[in-house]
Amino acid sequence: MLSSLVHYFYPDLNKDEIKKFSYLSLTFFLIIGSYWLVRLLKNTLFLKIAFPESLGWLPQQGALFQPIAKFYSLFVVFALVMVYSKLIDLFKKHVLFYIICTFYAIVFGGITVMLVLRSQYGDLYLGKNLLATVGWGSYFAIESFGSLITALFWSFTNSICTSESAKSGYPMILACAQVGAVGGSVLMIFSSHFGLSLLFGLATFFVAAVMVAIHYLMKAVPASQMVGNKQAAATEKQKEGFIEGFLSGIKLIVTRPYIFGILIVSTLYEVINTVIEYQMNTQASVFYPTDIEYARFAGIYGTAVNSLALLLALFGTSYLIKRFGLRFGLFIFPVSLCIAFALLFGFYTLGAPSAGQLLAATFGVMMIGKGLGYAVNNPVKEMMYIPTSKDAKFKSKGFIDVFGGRMSKLGGASITNAFKASPHDLMIYGTMFSFGLTGIWLLAALFVGKKNAQLIADNEIIE
Repeated sequence: MLSSLVHYFYPDLNKDEIKKFSYLSLTFFLIIGSYWLVRLLKNTLFLKIAFPESLGWLPQQGALFQPIAKFYSLFVVFALVMVYSKLIDLFKKHVLFYIICTFYAIVFGGITVMLVLRSQYGDLYLGKNLLATVGWGSYFAIESFGSLITALFWSFTNSICTSESAKSGYPMILACAQVGAVGGSVLMIFSSHFGLSLLFGLATFFVAAVMVAIHYLMKAVPASQMVGNKQAAATEKQKEGFIEGFLSGIKLIVTRPYIFGILIVSTLYEVINTVIEYQMNTQASVFYPTDIEYARFAGIYGTAVNSLALLLALFGTSYLIKRFGLRFGLFIFPVSLCIAFALLFGFYTLGAPSAGQLLAATFGVMMIGKGLGYAVNNPVKEMMYIPTSKDAKFKSKGFIDVFGGRMSKLGGASITNAFKASPHDLMIYGTMFSFGLTGIWLLAALFVGKKNAQLIADNEIIE
């Protein structure tokens, strides 16, 4: 039954590939489902719970702190990337899932306990300092979790898939991931019924379940199906020291134009998304004053974004990649996002929108930015890593996805922090920056797409 359903949507996968991609899809379903749940909870915690006016904080203190939190998250992630680079050499790839998921399950479990105490005894019981610590700690933990565990999953997946199987299998992984994202987001819509502490507890359970899925993947899929690009696999026995391992990933980015191009394609859009998302969150924070109201809005936002991404992943991504090629997939996202924020800017400057209309318009742009990013840009950029060495797949990719992503978000946070006192200035100057960055992004996409086609045709890898 399940195999027939998979074969209907992805007819190019053979029986053995269906088994492998089914387990990979289940794993990513749990990762993305838990991530979206805690991601939406993160904003609710930080904007509505951690800094209450009743304990002496200023109104909207969380929104004022958010750009600063993104800045400091860079240093947290920097430390984690260094540890991650060393762990790659010390442990087998699948064992890293057990280590990282155990760490975050413990952290999220602790946050759940704090939320239970707050729901039972109130803000005053935890106190101003402890509640603020929970807010900052949850923000850093959730930001790093999304970057680190996703980078690990795709590095692992890229190492066991060929370019041909990836064209059919990756859209399946993304589709299942979006089902998880929709599920996690829908739960937030009913936060008034479940309670925030129960939702955080569910996210903790899903993180722990990732380890179970990986365990069964390693048992059920034969070793012959766990090999990707053979030239890349031949580089996997190389070992390096702690600093050398970290620096080798950076060295590849600096010295290999192809990998540097992937860095731009993979991270530059985060600057634009950070600016637009900050505008949406601050508008919604004023529009929805209580934590439950804001949580419900966050759930509606997450559900809308991920439902769009799911539809694209099921009916659009695979077709687009096969029909028009990887280069088209690299181009469609920046072009669409550029058109969307240009229309938002025009609506703001010429349409004289009300607060509710502006929030709806910003909401629509974020749907396009996130939906196309998850369904189209993510699988295409991951395919770019297949003709690369083990160090590029794990060390350079880990740096790009975790640290590079943080740097881009820091760039966006710097823009929002500079203009957060004036929404008008943020709209004007944020749009100018976005247009300039999109031009650079398109040039990088052109180069990376052309180089990837050459590497596949010549049966070569970047190492």
